[in-house]
Amino acid sequence: MKTNYCDYIIIGSGIAGLYIALLAIERGSVLVLTKGSIDDCNTRYAQGGIAVAMGRDDSPELHFRDTVSAGDGLSDAEAARILTEEAADCVADLIRFGVPFDTLNGEITLTREAAHSVSRIMHAGGDATGEHIEVTLSRRVRSTSIKVLENCLATEILLRDGKVNGVKSLDCRTGSVEEYGCRSLILATGGAGRLFKYTTNSDVVTGDGIALAFQAGAEISDIEFFQFHPTVLRLPGVAPFLISEAVRGEGGILRNVEGRRFMPDYVARAEMAPRDIVARSIVYEMQKTRNDRVFLDVTHLPPRLVTTRFPQIYRFCQDHGLDITRGLIPVAPAAHYLMGGVKANSWGKTNIPGLFAAGETACTGAHGANRLASNSLLESVVFGKRVVQGTEGVGSAESGAPAAVEHPYSLPEHEPSRQVGAAPPLNLPNIQSLMWDKVGIIRSGKELREAAGVLATWERLMPEPSDRPSYELSNLVLCARLMTEAALLREESRGAHFRTDFPRTSPEWQRRIVFRKNVAR
Repeated sequence: MKTNYCDYIIIGSGIAGLYIALLAIERGSVLVLTKGSIDDCNTRYAQGGIAVAMGRDDSPELHFRDTVSAGDGLSDAEAARILTEEAADCVADLIRFGVPFDTLNGEITLTREAAHSVSRIMHAGGDATGEHIEVTLSRRVRSTSIKVLENCLATEILLRDGKVNGVKSLDCRTGSVEEYGCRSLILATGGAGRLFKYTTNSDVVTGDGIALAFQAGAEISDIEFFQFHPTVLRLPGVAPFLISEAVRGEGGILRNVEGRRFMPDYVARAEMAPRDIVARSIVYEMQKTRNDRVFLDVTHLPPRLVTTRFPQIYRFCQDHGLDITRGLIPVAPAAHYLMGGVKANSWGKTNIPGLFAAGETACTGAHGANRLASNSLLESVVFGKRVVQGTEGVGSAESGAPAAVEHPYSLPEHEPSRQVGAAPPLNLPNIQSLMWDKVGIIRSGKELREAAGVLATWERLMPEPSDRPSYELSNLVLCARLMTEAALLREESRGAHFRTDFPRTSPEWQRRIVFRKNVAR
């Protein structure tokens, strides 16, 4: 372990991991472990942009109010304030690293997205913000002394006397296993978007960091809250492709298959309502019209605006025979972003000393029950910076972990009677279909119980993982169990979690659901 020791080990190479690595290298030795290449991550697919209050009609306070409003009563006020008040300094870091944000006449251009009161979204390359940030940071990392090990999958967090001691890693090419020691271990592996049949997430997003943390005894919070993006391209034979929130922000209109604008029927804010409301409204409209899609209309906007503001979307659709300046865009909701994750305080600390979490892997509480558009990239850098400060004991009287939750939940054992029928074979398509059908946009107790029974059966029958696909499958099953059990416990509808048998928000449930392994209730 001594020969494989670094001050910081970062698992994951998205914006959170790379940004943290660039800050941490100024304080000690850094190793980045990534199961694919440094460029395989979800960040590069982020089209929307990064929210920051820098306009003349904006303020961190207004951004804060929009954030907690979207969070539907569950946003942690301290985390939301940190997110919005420290945004400008962290964006300045990205500019210093060389991220080419779009400008007009020497000033950064700001656009508006749904549920934001004003225009505050910074973009790079129009609708290619995530890709520009990722490429810039990965290029910068390669020019430093940061050590990056690609095709290395972290399989176990190593503890000594209840504290992080290192990590065990599988070389996905050779099958060899290595142990690496560290002072601080930072999980930045992204969310768990591959749980669902229809998803905007890349193939690498399989809940690895959440599963690693849970197995080590870390707390997992808010995992029932999964955000489904309302507008994802739905074309036969074409993989789901995100049609950015900003398209509606620029004036895009949703129409049903009959050509009628329908969003005003559901909510006064129409297309500019929060994502969960727009996604459910689209589902209801598809059910009414007995169709698997609706349409996003930008044909009334100036063609030059569409092609220059959304070049990536325009080119992708054009490559598949659709000129969006003249024709409607077929869309439907798809899985997009996990609000929950590894419970972390405002310095990224978990209940395990030495273990930190950042980005979509972490649950700081800033998003609450529903994420405000373009706050995700922002969260990665704001709390990523604080993680590095937290590893040095900044902002805390002690460098240890925050107090653990007094009454966490554990995953229940399921009786055979709770299982409905024989479980289908365990494979990725069956997990994704089960989660989409029974733990998706609209949930019910009956379907959640059915899913819980199948997942518990799969977990019991699953062999020990031995390679990357089997580890990823195991991680997805664990994350699916956590999400399903949390959704069963939360007998209300709030934010991105909606149950037909409990369709209203309940004051009783204005609290977090936290899981920890092997705890008594």
